Amino acid sequence: MSPVALQMSGVAALLVTAILAIALSRSERATAVIYGATLAICAAALFGALRALLGDAANSSTLILPVGLPWLGAHFRLDALASFFLVVVNLGGAAASLYGLGYGHHEPSPHRVLPFFPAFLAGMNLVVLADDAFSYLLCWEFMSLASWALVMAHHREPGNAKAGYVYLVMASFGTLSLLLAFGLLAGPAGDYGFAAIRAAAHTPYVAALVLILMLLGAGSKAGLVPLHVWLPLAHPAAPSHVSALMSGVMTKVAIYGFIRVVFDLLGPPNWSASVIVLFLGSITAVLGILYAMMENDLKRLLAYSTIENIGIIFVSLGLALAFQANGLKLAAALAFTAALFHVLNHSFFKSLLFFGAGAVLNSTGERDMDKLGGLIHRMPFTSFAVLVGCVAISALPPFNGFVSEWLMFQAVLQSPDLPQWALKIMVPAVGAMLALAAALAAATFVKAYGVTFLGRPRSTAAETANEVDRYSLAAMFILAVLCLLGGILPGLVIDALSPVAVEILGGRMPIQANEAWLSIAPIAESRSSYNGLLVMMFIAISASLTVFFIHRFASHALRRGPAWGCGFSDAVPAAQYSGASFAQPIRRVFGTMVFHARDHVEMPPPGDIRPARLRIELHDLIWEGMYAPIAGAVAVSSEWLNQLQFLTIRRYLSLVFATLVTLLLVLAIWS
Repeated sequence: MSPVALQMSGVAALLVTAILAIALSRSERATAVIYGATLAICAAALFGALRALLGDAANSSTLILPVGLPWLGAHFRLDALASFFLVVVNLGGAAASLYGLGYGHHEPSPHRVLPFFPAFLAGMNLVVLADDAFSYLLCWEFMSLASWALVMAHHREPGNAKAGYVYLVMASFGTLSLLLAFGLLAGPAGDYGFAAIRAAAHTPYVAALVLILMLLGAGSKAGLVPLHVWLPLAHPAAPSHVSALMSGVMTKVAIYGFIRVVFDLLGPPNWSASVIVLFLGSITAVLGILYAMMENDLKRLLAYSTIENIGIIFVSLGLALAFQANGLKLAAALAFTAALFHVLNHSFFKSLLFFGAGAVLNSTGERDMDKLGGLIHRMPFTSFAVLVGCVAISALPPFNGFVSEWLMFQAVLQSPDLPQWALKIMVPAVGAMLALAAALAAATFVKAYGVTFLGRPRSTAAETANEVDRYSLAAMFILAVLCLLGGILPGLVIDALSPVAVEILGGRMPIQANEAWLSIAPIAESRSSYNGLLVMMFIAISASLTVFFIHRFASHALRRGPAWGCGFSDAVPAAQYSGASFAQPIRRVFGTMVFHARDHVEMPPPGDIRPARLRIELHDLIWEGMYAPIAGAVAVSSEWLNQLQFLTIRRYLSLVFATLVTLLLVLAIWS
């Protein structure tokens, strides 16, 4: 059986599991059966995708099924690019399934989740495997509807119905953009097979329109600003293991679609295309992490952080477009590999962090960080795993997030080789914005971890929290180990990604396995190199020596004293630093411009023993300036058009007659 047929067998097994879940969803054993089945299927599909990527990835395999359009059929193809993204999809699916074995027992409505979970995984696999426009769009819509059903699983909770509605509208808009893009690619001949589109010549105008439409279609699903508004609503609304899939995996399926069309089907790019991608990516990275910094809801903070990481990936893809358009294959391969590496890394640490947020939610019933605190004592294993995720997403060595962002900055340093002055000026500016985003990300996750897990409990729920089940912990620790391995053994990952770069760009980075001591050298050792293993050893040794010298030579007299309590002798836990306290310096620097932030202080008069209160007012300018007017216009138009259903027969006939006369006049003028 061919590799693509094996992957399609896994998809069929997932769909059968979804049907089985309908029959078993109200059974007590349904959670174990369904998540156990999806874990086994995703693990098998992961093994097959890894084998295809690391084996003979240069030879793609195809499969045609007698469904879909009568003259076309349904085409599916497994090549190096599809193999890599199938690794991301099925690794994320296996981790979420393992987590679901424990988390699912706390699900209040399992019958609303279990049937759609394997269907969602099947939809993402099908999108990656599709090899014609009709199959791709059909699978894309199937993936969107399955994820929408999961978002609406807890539809009775406040705000979830709105989240589902906004997500559905944005998903429909994205599908329409993709439909138009594929229509332009198919051209007058109407051949929707990817092979025919790849072989056809596309004019610069068609290429520019397709790029814009792909940014709208794939960008809306990925979370590019200003198309991101659904993401911080929908991701927190879903169950936590589904949130991990949507944030860590589904957004990568959207990036796959962008790469497949812009890098593969469109042919050689124009350098001007990279300017648009670089601009949108850098704005997305900075705004996404600024929104995250202002959040106190743990899952919304993680959702906004996803927007930042999507921006980082698109910046790397924009750099790859710029270098590829100018024939700089080595630099293009460096930027492209950095993008793919960050796709993999983000799926690791963002899934880990959403699992941690789900563990906190399960144990305390709270997502508001200001009602948590002190969980490191009550949930030590979860706290450790989440700490690994926070360090990794903050791009700190020796974890994987540092390596992919370091590779991206190495690509930025190649910008002087670009001949266009617009790019020579723009790329360093984009690099500076990404450096700002990286610093803000570190501050954001210091806030998230410090307020949630450190200090004293701020509520009874935090004070009585307990550690979560072993399945949830196993899923988190597996991802934590992968975050570490990706950081100390990045050369193995870079070499594994080289078939994708060769297939898409016709070039690759130098072979990293040839470097001594597991180092990596993106261009050449004389220019830059990094060794994650040595960095980890240095950190471990220096930290151990510091601890030893402090305990050996510091004073043995133990001194204890009360912490400063702002003038109160026995400070209450509420007097600790809150999320708003951590964000205040950043809010004062950026908040006036980005959020129109205002601090409202309610100070009681002298003699009044009521406490003073601080209320922070933030505005989402993109929602208020772009989407709210559109929603208002749609509401007004709908109200006006609603009057048409109350017309008399005479007025209906008059309206039809007037429309007919208008159409005849238009045809007469046109001819």
